[in-house]
Amino acid sequence: MAESNYILTKEGREKLEEELHYLETEKRAEIGERIKVAREFGDISENSEYDDAKNEQGMVEARIAEITRILSEATVVTTPKRSSKVNVGSTVTVDMGGKERTFTIVGAAESDTSTGRISNESPVGQALLGHKKGAEVVAVGPTGRETKMKIVKIEH
Repeated sequence: MAESNYILTKEGREKLEEELHYLETEKRAEIGERIKVAREFGDISENSEYDDAKNEQGMVEARIAEITRILSEATVVTTPKRSSKVNVGSTVTVDMGGKERTFTIVGAAESDTSTGRISNESPVGQALLGHKKGAEVVAVGPTGRETKMKIVKIEH
């Protein structure tokens, strides 16, 4: 992730802290054990189990470093409870051409489109921020395609 200032919700920070704890304790120990067992097979120059374990170790260590950096640089936002506008942390229901969709606006570090958590930096997230219920907004995607939406409901 290219940006140096991450935006996280309180829940997003907690989720990253849990993942970091798991990786530093359980996953590191599990991979260390796999490496130890693979070394016992003999020559490590042609040992695929050893290579796989070392590759996984590298990926886990990279993820630990990434999470540590995100947590150290992140700004944790709290969603105002009485706001009538869309903010980071808001769950927004929109009407997109007769089909209702629900999104939770989060920082880029915790976005996951498969669960409806979209980044505040995405075209849809940017278009929704700051608007009230009933507003009609247009998001312009990277290809120039316009998506028209009407805000049906905002929850904090």
